[in-house]
Amino acid sequence: MNIPPLYTLKRIFLPAICCCWLASSSVTAQQKPIPKPEETLGFPVGADFHLATYEQSLAYFKKLDEASDMVKLVHVGETSDGRPWYFALISSKKNLDNIDKYRAIAQRLAHPAGLTDDEAKKLSMEGKPLVHIDGGLHASEVAGAQHTISLAYDMLSKADDPKIRNILDNVILLLWPSLNPDGQTMIGDWYKSNVGTPFEVAPPPFLYQKYVGHDNNRDAYMLNMIESRVVARTWREWEPNIIFVHHQTSPFPTRIWLPPFAEPIASQTPPIIAREVNMIGMAMAQALESNGQKGATHMGTGFDAWYPGYIDYMPVLQNIPAFWTETALYNYATPHFYTVRDFPQDKKEFRVESLYSSPWPGGWWRISDAMAYMETASLATLDYAAKYGDVLLYNRYQSGRNTIKKYEQEPPYAYFIPQKQRDPARPAELLRRLAFHGIRIGQLTKDVAFDGRNYAKGTWVIPMNQEYGELTKQLLDVQAYPDLREFPGGPPEQPYDAAGWTLPLQFELNVIPAITPLSAELKSAIQLVSGTGKDWKTDDKKDATPADFVTGIGFDTNPVSAGIKTPEGKLTGTGAVVLVNPAENNAFKVITRSLKAGASVKFNKENQRYAISGLARTTLEPWIKDLGITAELTTNTAGATVKPRIAIYKPWTASMDEGWSQWILEQFEFPFAVINNTDVLASDLSDRFDVILMASDRPRNIKDGFAKGAVPPAYEGGLGTLGAANLANFVSQGGTLVCLNESSDYAIEALHLPVKNVVAGVNPKDFFTGGSILEVETDPTHPVMAGMPTRAAVFVDDSPVFTTLEGFKGQALAKFATSGSPLRSGYLLGEKYLQGYAASLDVKQGKGHVILHGFRPQWRGQPLGTYRVLLNSVLYGGEITRGTYGTPEFWKAPAVAVKP
Repeated sequence: MNIPPLYTLKRIFLPAICCCWLASSSVTAQQKPIPKPEETLGFPVGADFHLATYEQSLAYFKKLDEASDMVKLVHVGETSDGRPWYFALISSKKNLDNIDKYRAIAQRLAHPAGLTDDEAKKLSMEGKPLVHIDGGLHASEVAGAQHTISLAYDMLSKADDPKIRNILDNVILLLWPSLNPDGQTMIGDWYKSNVGTPFEVAPPPFLYQKYVGHDNNRDAYMLNMIESRVVARTWREWEPNIIFVHHQTSPFPTRIWLPPFAEPIASQTPPIIAREVNMIGMAMAQALESNGQKGATHMGTGFDAWYPGYIDYMPVLQNIPAFWTETALYNYATPHFYTVRDFPQDKKEFRVESLYSSPWPGGWWRISDAMAYMETASLATLDYAAKYGDVLLYNRYQSGRNTIKKYEQEPPYAYFIPQKQRDPARPAELLRRLAFHGIRIGQLTKDVAFDGRNYAKGTWVIPMNQEYGELTKQLLDVQAYPDLREFPGGPPEQPYDAAGWTLPLQFELNVIPAITPLSAELKSAIQLVSGTGKDWKTDDKKDATPADFVTGIGFDTNPVSAGIKTPEGKLTGTGAVVLVNPAENNAFKVITRSLKAGASVKFNKENQRYAISGLARTTLEPWIKDLGITAELTTNTAGATVKPRIAIYKPWTASMDEGWSQWILEQFEFPFAVINNTDVLASDLSDRFDVILMASDRPRNIKDGFAKGAVPPAYEGGLGTLGAANLANFVSQGGTLVCLNESSDYAIEALHLPVKNVVAGVNPKDFFTGGSILEVETDPTHPVMAGMPTRAAVFVDDSPVFTTLEGFKGQALAKFATSGSPLRSGYLLGEKYLQGYAASLDVKQGKGHVILHGFRPQWRGQPLGTYRVLLNSVLYGGEITRGTYGTPEFWKAPAVAVKP
């Protein structure tokens, strides 16, 4: 079946579609026998020591599609590694024959403007709930992607069972074999290569997503990864009524963790949806008990839902019950036997608890057991949807309706984003992401005075009286993480993820909330430019479909709207030298393109600009205009030439921060080599590179790596004593080592730097930040901080804080104020441990430098306001006046990746 794209569906549900129903048997006889998984996989799904790759999963689902009229595969796009990506529609033939009708109902109820309650109730009775269930996105949590195979087979082969028949008649299942196809195959292949060896359960020495590994579940609102965009775009096309994502890290010895979530949850969570999530969680628990599957638990185990970046929770802010479960995992498909000796002391008595009603007694745990628990939870969710489908549909409408009414009666009534910013391209980067999530955005068609401010024509406006208003507020407002303590006077309860993420702070944007109702004049001056089917069009592809936006990686292929455009750049002045301003992120693309074209690039400390010479204006000007930067022609040729040979250190312990660093450099078109332990243990670093970037990682991982015997010998160990000596030699000979966040602690110890981390070892009850945004004072006269404001917001996460010791040479690049709290968003306990200390240092060591950044300038690709700190750092390491001259060949070569 070819499913038409969303833009072909009418926004208004046509009466002619509503009125006709065919009377027929809901579950038809199969034309062919339902194939068993082992006939395609070559082994029973869930068998010990076997994992199906994504290719095997997809092959099986294609067999189901051929055999059954209750299955239709839908192609949604491609993955980062180019794999074709599908999900399966599973429902009765009658429902699939009317799929456009049910999708149109779901769309209409998801966007309630213009609907009355009576109309919504009628549509809710006529519709069918769409339920998304998938095999998970953390590929090392293997049971989820195996359970989708068994779930599909069991539903189709038992279609005459009354419970299954009721589900097929009354629910439309959107079953995704995996949310991480690349990772499923990576892990499957890795495990297969080690089964039967001493390294059978060895952790993989690579990330199980091309760039970000486990962080693929932390990218929901930013949409940096292709996979995030595919999923988000598909959800906007289908508007499911439940989203259920499977995970596997239940706290031992419990066997499955279910909602409700621990405290705190996202502050803007719609109450109707929160209650629905809790009800489904309890329905799953009851089903597990009824099946005799012991060990289910709920809240109080650390899984809070405060951070909205989870792909399996953010949809709650779009009025969809969305949640995850955590089923117990040993390792891959290897079975394990547990005894009471393995249990923590507080669980050895098997005490019945309020939310842990049937303690698991231990014994064998296999992947088939995890799959069985998952299938029970999935079927319980589908059973809930079958019984309460009209309630789910109507609550989707109600929650959106309530959000619209809420922001018609209370602030913020809107958000204003002026076009005039330090980086004019950055507002578009934010707004495109919001538009992709279905948030409507407008622009002023004339100058308007409102609320004591003057807003120029072209100012962006986000009206808040829209169904996804809660998501807007959750992303744009400042977060204040609650002060929750493990016990009175004890340390704070740590957030499961970030405590603060406020996007205007991370993007370095001036965003102004409207605290009074919008005037009639202002409303009449707002022209909506996104939020309808037009969102999916681009300037050069007028008839583009949503799939056109998931064909590549990078800012240029991020979701765009026809009305959200980066202002055209300008080239002014006279002369043969072009100055670009590092305050504008896209200036770095002009720099890298110029270097690849053979131009000379210098950094001029006097005007804090990069000067480009040796290229014709006809080459440079189109880049400048297209990238939306402001550049100036001059005759001034002063400055230090930069052309660094860059390497990123990649530990075998698989660093997500290293993956994000690679991704950022690729976005700005920097060539780089990826080096591992073998490269660092060699003695030719200075001959090959000018700059080595060391992303944030625990010093122990860098120094020691995997223990001997934990992984195949090729991946054992870390840099050790020899690696530290070689890095010290690299720096002393003129190289630059750039360390981000926790890796700074490694450099301080390994290179014997005269620097101390003043918060190392401080008790969390005295000092704690928990992934937050803090303010620092910068020195923008230093090349590393060029383009930064003197007061800047930075993202900290287990970050060091520096003081210098005797013998220090260099300078502070950023520091905390000597008084007051630097907290801008999130949580901070113990500001006295920060006051007056440095957040970033340039340490001179021999002929070279070590740049220590006590924050994460590229955290998950979110802080666009501090990207330049990373990019300046690697360019600073290539100044000829201090280091070696990068070869032209290096800049013409592609990135060199190291893979196991």
